[in-house]
Amino acid sequence: MTNDAPAPVPAPAAASDTQPAKPARQAQPRNPLHGLTLEAIVTALADHYGWEHLSELVPIRCFTIDPSVGSSLKFLRKTPWAREKVESLYLFMLREQRREQQQPQGRQPLP
Repeated sequence: MTNDAPAPVPAPAAASDTQPAKPARQAQPRNPLHGLTLEAIVTALADHYGWEHLSELVPIRCFTIDPSVGSSLKFLRKTPWAREKVESLYLFMLREQRREQQQPQGRQPLP
């Protein structure tokens, strides 16, 4: 008896077999924003400055009219220029906090 069934066709190669592996994410030890979520940044700024002062430093509607973390995140995720300003302010806040910690207790800051 003969088997008239066709020979099995090999399965196509998986995409991972034909494309080179992606390099693993590299650590960014000098980047203070690495690993931080936008929510953590906005929350830290709102806690440090308060919404009113934050709206003076970065004059955008989500900080001035009925401010909340949720509305700020929605706006900042869609608006790159505003996100850059908020991230820059966060870095400035970190530098100021570092300076305050390094300053000797008996000395007054220069004006």
